[in-house]
Amino acid sequence: MLEHVERALLDGRPPRYVQLATAAAPEGPASLARWHALGAAAAERIGVEQVVVPVADRAGADDPANAALVGGAGLVYLSGGNPGYLASTLRSTLVWEAIVEAWRAGAALAGCSAGAMALSGSLPDIRRPHRPAVQGLALVPFVEVLPHFDRFASWMPDLVVRRVAGAPAGVQVIGLDEDTALVGGLPPAGGWQAEAAGAGNSWQVLGRQSAWLLTPSGRVEVRSGESVVLGPLPG
Repeated sequence: MLEHVERALLDGRPPRYVQLATAAAPEGPASLARWHALGAAAAERIGVEQVVVPVADRAGADDPANAALVGGAGLVYLSGGNPGYLASTLRSTLVWEAIVEAWRAGAALAGCSAGAMALSGSLPDIRRPHRPAVQGLALVPFVEVLPHFDRFASWMPDLVVRRVAGAPAGVQVIGLDEDTALVGGLPPAGGWQAEAAGAGNSWQVLGRQSAWLLTPSGRVEVRSGESVVLGPLPG
């Protein structure tokens, strides 16, 4: 994640950087260690405490001791790896309940690559885009995120068409270029489901490149520093 974004997310919040590298668990201990080292370096740069929540499987996600580590977070950060594994491992567990509780209490919640994908309503298989999307954690249920969009769009030019056509009804497909973040606010009163009849929420693009709103008629660029209102699309 971008350092200035991390600083902004922690501004005015407890200096407690809670990290889950769960998405990398299928890759083995070396991958988990690499993500934890990256998190430690990031926490040191911005002068906050790193707290690793060692969830590698469902048993770890339902461990009360791991759930307790989330408490007092200023930022909860979901690292990259396998988004489907991350979502299926955390869904309906004590650790996920603790994350949602911390977020609703005011903690920032961020995801890198697979972490960002897992927070959305549906998870596409980017490398095999002909496969249907699977269920995400649905904290932001009205979006589907395609990370590393500048790279994937050049490698697979039909990705946009396939994902827009395959997205669930009402879901906005968003491409995020590398070194770029899309930052929104806390959930509205009544939760995100209350947005169904509303105007949506404002999100800002931060970083080196752009975000892209993908539609059947093409793509709309949202440059760094610009904002976009996101909410459920008409069904």
